Amino acid sequence: MSERVLITGGAGFIGRFVADELLRRGDEVRVLDSLIEQVHGDVDRPPLLNDAVDLIRGDVRNRDVVAKALQGVDSVIHLAAEVGVGQSMYEVERYTSTNDVGTAVLFETLIDRPVRRVVTASSMSIYGEGLYLDADGALVQDAERHNLRDGLSNWEPVDRQGRPLTPVATPEWKRPALSSIYALNKYVQERTTHIMAAPYGMEGVCLRLFNVYGPGQALSNPYTGVLAIFASRLLNGQQPMIFEDGEQRRDFVHVSDVARAFADALVLPQAAGGTFNIGSGHDRSVTEVATELARAMGKNEIAPEIVGKARIGDIRHCFCDATLARETLDFEARQDFGDGLAELAEWVAEQTAEDRVATARAELEKRGLVA
Repeated sequence: MSERVLITGGAGFIGRFVADELLRRGDEVRVLDSLIEQVHGDVDRPPLLNDAVDLIRGDVRNRDVVAKALQGVDSVIHLAAEVGVGQSMYEVERYTSTNDVGTAVLFETLIDRPVRRVVTASSMSIYGEGLYLDADGALVQDAERHNLRDGLSNWEPVDRQGRPLTPVATPEWKRPALSSIYALNKYVQERTTHIMAAPYGMEGVCLRLFNVYGPGQALSNPYTGVLAIFASRLLNGQQPMIFEDGEQRRDFVHVSDVARAFADALVLPQAAGGTFNIGSGHDRSVTEVATELARAMGKNEIAPEIVGKARIGDIRHCFCDATLARETLDFEARQDFGDGLAELAEWVAEQTAEDRVATARAELEKRGLVA
């Protein structure tokens, strides 16, 4: 049965794909988005936003605007957020206001006009370090890295005896370890969804997204996804900048798979009340990803720059255990990574991008956030 769905933050990279997926399924889509310059540039309507989408330009912290956007709506996908681990560590008020207060305003407004279900975008960042095994084969949920400011070359977490830990896929039951303001914000959004939905007759679902990539990312935003940042550098003939030694491992999931996960989470009865990892289930080193992207873009001669320094708030390894989403939502990432990179490279080749990575790094260094 078709619905009218509100997507907060829906004019962004992920939101546009989610909107297209819902429209394909016969739903009506309304988007509430403030269209901030850092993400969208100076536009009144993003050119990649489907013409069938009803766009309301406004701030999710403005209750009157949110109430207007909720009129006649059956369900909500909540994507509105400031995104970026590094920037969140010095733009603390901005991130907390948009992410936490914006979510509070949304749910406070929903008290008077509840919807069937709210699906909120959470993040793998809430885990901090992923799950590890110690030398005895025991699971370690609270791995930490120490003395990053000492310039040590060994970036790996170790146990209390100084023995190396082995990273394994991270499931939803791992305890959160909030190592950045952005991670804290996303956890607050997640908990707010689950705390507020049921008492007011709504269903809440949260999706913890891993590293989302694909065409349409904001190439000029230096705090967006790592693949978009690398693509922007390569497009401008610059080396992708990789912190630490480049061997940190992540899970990259294509935006089309993520859009399908949101659309399914909006309607499947068994999703109600749940929190699910959404990733590919495959881990890759950051250096491997940068090298493969350069090859896909025909920039083989541009090797990544290994910075050899850490950003405060970054973690070493975290990749997705997708078992729960597969068993409960029948979700499995379909997009082959190589094909996804080729698609991204083809799109990037037609774009222009302002390379702001050096400026972003300088901002972090000025504030002592690069060790």
